[in-house]
Amino acid sequence: MRYAMAVDSKKCVGCSDCVVACQTENNVPIGYARDWVREINHGIYPELHTELRSERCNHCDNAPCVRSCPTGASHYAEGGIVKVAEEKCIGCSACIISCPYDARYIHQKGYVDKCTFCDHRVKDGEDPACVAVCPTKCLYFGDLDDPNSEMSTLLRVRKYKTLIPEAGTDPQLYILV
Repeated sequence: MRYAMAVDSKKCVGCSDCVVACQTENNVPIGYARDWVREINHGIYPELHTELRSERCNHCDNAPCVRSCPTGASHYAEGGIVKVAEEKCIGCSACIISCPYDARYIHQKGYVDKCTFCDHRVKDGEDPACVAVCPTKCLYFGDLDDPNSEMSTLLRVRKYKTLIPEAGTDPQLYILV
């Protein structure tokens, strides 16, 4: 099993419902976020195109955060989900510095926090909170090892990109274009 998420940049309207759902589901402290909406403008006026997309931890197959963690707090969990074991984390920020996606922060309690693909929901057969609440249904989640899953099908039939491919992280967050 190898979990991944896709964001359809043609459907995202930048409403930030995904951000609020994540903060609520995961008790994220005020002022912090495990996911966010980014607005990128392409082109030159008057030929401009705006791309909106929900971003978060990319749950990389080759995660520098896991390699750089001196205590093993950053680790791979079931399905390739990259997690942080709060009790092992010393808050040294090595993983924050090594992450090219700026997807981690130091929680007020002193440990590093980040998106977990709501693995507690996934274990119960539910979608991550962000996927479940998206009003435009622009977020997709599933198992890439299942060739019949919606995720696998989407990546076969749709054009997509990953963020910062030159970092060599093999991210599992795909932007459908």
